[in-house]
Amino acid sequence: MQAKLETRPSVRRCAVGGALGLALLGAGLPAANATTTATATATARDAGPGMSRFYDQKVKWSACEGTDMPKDLQCGKVTVPLDYARPEGRTLDVALARYRATGDSRGSVLLNFGGPGGSGVSELAVGGKEFMHLTNGYDVVTFDPRGVGRSSPVSCGPATLKIMEATDGDGGLTDPEDVLKRLRDAAAECAKYSGPVLPHIGTVDAARDMEVMRRALGDDRLNYLGFSYGTRLGAVYAARFPHKVGRMVLDGVDTLTEPLTEQGLAGARGQQTALENFLDWCVEDIACPFGRDARDARDQVERLVASLDSDPVPSAFGEPFTGQDMVGAIGQALYSRELWPSLERALAQLLEDGDTRGLEGFSSGGVTFPVRGDRGAGLTDEEDVPMDNLPAALMAINCADDPDRPTAAQVTASLGRLRARYEEASPVFGRYRLTQVLMCYGRPKGTDYVRADVKDLDTARMLLVGTRGDPATPYRWTTETADRLGPSAVVLDNRGEGHTGYASSECVHRKVDDFLLYGSLPPDGSSCGPESAGTGSD
Repeated sequence: MQAKLETRPSVRRCAVGGALGLALLGAGLPAANATTTATATATARDAGPGMSRFYDQKVKWSACEGTDMPKDLQCGKVTVPLDYARPEGRTLDVALARYRATGDSRGSVLLNFGGPGGSGVSELAVGGKEFMHLTNGYDVVTFDPRGVGRSSPVSCGPATLKIMEATDGDGGLTDPEDVLKRLRDAAAECAKYSGPVLPHIGTVDAARDMEVMRRALGDDRLNYLGFSYGTRLGAVYAARFPHKVGRMVLDGVDTLTEPLTEQGLAGARGQQTALENFLDWCVEDIACPFGRDARDARDQVERLVASLDSDPVPSAFGEPFTGQDMVGAIGQALYSRELWPSLERALAQLLEDGDTRGLEGFSSGGVTFPVRGDRGAGLTDEEDVPMDNLPAALMAINCADDPDRPTAAQVTASLGRLRARYEEASPVFGRYRLTQVLMCYGRPKGTDYVRADVKDLDTARMLLVGTRGDPATPYRWTTETADRLGPSAVVLDNRGEGHTGYASSECVHRKVDDFLLYGSLPPDGSSCGPESAGTGSD
């Protein structure tokens, strides 16, 4: 599920450490060939000639270098083919990090925190305390997927701002032909700044990299915990390597079938519901800046967005702060109920003092213009990772996974109808979400592997966690994906709020750990109640 990209800088948030700030932020952009290397090479060839040099490597661990890295966090790397269709050709390195098991280790559990586009190494460094219980039996390992962080990071350079400007405001809705031309021109700049990894980015290639990691780590099977987009990655790995699946948990389950337009509608509805839940909570607090009536509070938010769009206020950085900037910030804060008090204070700052700093703290992005270079081999130094890597990778990976490419005529003809649907889904978030339908225009078609082949799996049983009040990945995606994956999928129903359940629900946390550590699966369809009602299951 995707959202429009933000231009404002912010503090990066750990995916499961309070807020899932990186989860499902992106809308697609450049990516892979029509089927990429995903369907060009059958599973049997993954172990064929040319791959042994990758599968036979071992990870060399050492202390992590960089600012604010925990002393007990170790870093390493694996080398993978740039193009799996040509394993004898160019290579790239994938950055790894781990916390070692505190006792006897039964192997590794691999984490992906979502995104796509989030650095796993950075996230584990910030939020590793959430996973310390797993070190009772495992080395807890994560990675920067190809194109992300230190693993040959992609970038659009100055085109990042051009993309955002092209889809900002109503221009993309009233003059789509101009916007589509500008997006097409920006794609060429993205290719220049990203280097050779760009045609080989996407979930299928990342899943094949995970198989190299599994072998390099010395594990017989892959034990895995994936959040949000990480559930898509886990499902693709399971489809590609069904007999190498160990204990796999997918939390905040992504869709495998819906096109970007439908994902955007689902996101708009989910965030509208989350906003209404927040406002219901807010008006019970004397400090709520919208008064004590929930319906009036919703009207005030809509009027405030419209007012800021027509008459922006100066941001802390001197740039105009628009209604859409506000919508993006609110959307990020709604990923976790724990952030509601902070969101309330930030909105009060804006209404009472015109101070945007609180809201800007929730926004994602930040842009610098990196020097062009060939980042297709070794790890990139931390200080050289482009600051637009997150939005650039989000766009690249989402479009690499999506085979739909409507023509300019189709986009123009459908835009009015889509706008009505989005505004009906959410009067606050609808416009913000709608611009994503333009983002993949003019890019090479992505693979159809995810939509066509990730189904009817013959794997070990896996645990899928869906949260009823999730604003990003609706609960129905959990049950739909479980039905699609087949009998191997076991569903845990988390009757709580927020995006994903592992950090917000003690019940979910306990059941996930019990499965990963001891193989104890809850019954299919069992549930965890809201935390306010206790942490036991129903």
